[in-house]
Amino acid sequence: MDGVADGERLAASLGQALARLAFVDLGTDAVTARIIDSVVAWAGDQGWRVYRRATSVLPLPPPLSGRQSVLDVACARPDGPPVVVEVDHTDRRRTWEKLAAEAAAGRVAIWVRWGPGRFGTAPAPIHQVTCQVSRRAGPPGAGRLHSRAPGADLPPPPHSDRRTGSTALLLPLPSSDDEPV
Repeated sequence: MDGVADGERLAASLGQALARLAFVDLGTDAVTARIIDSVVAWAGDQGWRVYRRATSVLPLPPPLSGRQSVLDVACARPDGPPVVVEVDHTDRRRTWEKLAAEAAAGRVAIWVRWGPGRFGTAPAPIHQVTCQVSRRAGPPGAGRLHSRAPGADLPPPPHSDRRTGSTALLLPLPSSDDEPV
């Protein structure tokens, strides 16, 4: 299997795993942590060695040039190149640069982008997985709260035309003034 097809397959698999993710009223950092935990669980289910905050091939920008960036999740696979995953709620150019450097080093680079929508597209060879959440204002000083309920945006089920045995009421109903006392 070529690298592009492998990356697409892995991104689709991770997307399916994240599709089951649900939470209510979490702050930004807590959502990111929950998604990272889900990525770690997905990778563990594949039988891979999983590393959180693994060293990236990309150095930090000045004045920290002597240090390396870190990745949210890195995975060692026995049957293919390593997989690296970054999780973000914003479009960060630095994330793209880091993942592009990882892909150039032979790794499968996946960017998990979460938020309320309007996701940009990651440049090739980065594979993108999106995780749609809703958000609302939290209590004063708490920032935004995010929720995700898979299936909540599904259309209502079709109505049955079976007769239920109930009696239909004619509308409009008489007001209480019209009823005899």
